[in-house]
Amino acid sequence: MTIDLAALSAEFPRDAVSWRAQSVTKDGSKAMALAYIDARDVMGRLDEVCGPENWKDSYVETPKGRVIATIEIWLDDRWVSKSDGAGDTDIEGDKGGISDAFKRAAVKWGIGRYLYATATPWVPCDSYESEYQGKKKWVWKGWKADPWDYVRNAPAQSSASNSRPLTYAAHLSAISTAESFDALRDALAAANANKTLTPQDKADLAVAKDARKAELTKPAVAPNFDKLQAEITTPGGERHPGEYLRN
Repeated sequence: MTIDLAALSAEFPRDAVSWRAQSVTKDGSKAMALAYIDARDVMGRLDEVCGPENWKDSYVETPKGRVIATIEIWLDDRWVSKSDGAGDTDIEGDKGGISDAFKRAAVKWGIGRYLYATATPWVPCDSYESEYQGKKKWVWKGWKADPWDYVRNAPAQSSASNSRPLTYAAHLSAISTAESFDALRDALAAANANKTLTPQDKADLAVAKDARKAELTKPAVAPNFDKLQAEITTPGGERHPGEYLRN
C-alpha cells in the first residue's frame, strides 16, 4: 500500500473541530477560544490514510510522570516513528495525559498541525461567577456563537468540509470496533453513503456488520455457582459467612 503522507495534514471538517475556553474576560462576556480535535479523529485519519494495519502507538512514562506517546507508520518496509509528550490534564488525569501525548505525536506527522496556526479569537460566551481562595472570577459555561465566525482568515467552510473520503479499511475498522448497535448502524450508513466504495466493498462491509452485530448480541456468561461455592469452601467443609457477597 502506498501511503500519501501529505494527506495526513489535510484539514478536518469544521464540525470535527472543538473549541475550549482558555481565559474569560473580567466581565465574563467573552472567552478566548482554542481549537482542538479529538483523539478519535486522529485515529480515524491514520486509519483513513495509512490503513489500520500500517500504524501503531505506544506509551512510556518518565520518572517525573510525563507521558511520551510514539506513533509509528509502516513506510518502505520499516517502521518510522515520531514522539511527543504531555503531562496529566486537570480534568482527566492520566487518561487526559495519554490523549494529549497521542495528539501531540500526531502533530509531528502533520495531523491537525494547521490548528496551531489558527487564530485564537475572543468569542461571546455564557459564564458564571465563582469564588476561589477568596477571589471571585468568571468561569466559562458555553459559547453564544460559533468561534469559527470570529477567526480571521479562516479556511472556507467548503474547503474544510471536502475532506478525503474514508477508505475501505477505515470503514471496516469503524464497523469492527463499534461498541453499540447505534454506533454500528451509523458506521454502516457512512460506508453506504461513500460513493468511492465499490459494490463489493459495501457487500463485504455488510458481512463485517453482521459479524460485529453477532458479537454485540452474545449473552453474558452466567456465573458457575457450583464452582463458586466449591472455591469459597474451607478445607473443613464450612463456608465463611458472607463469602457469597465478595466481588
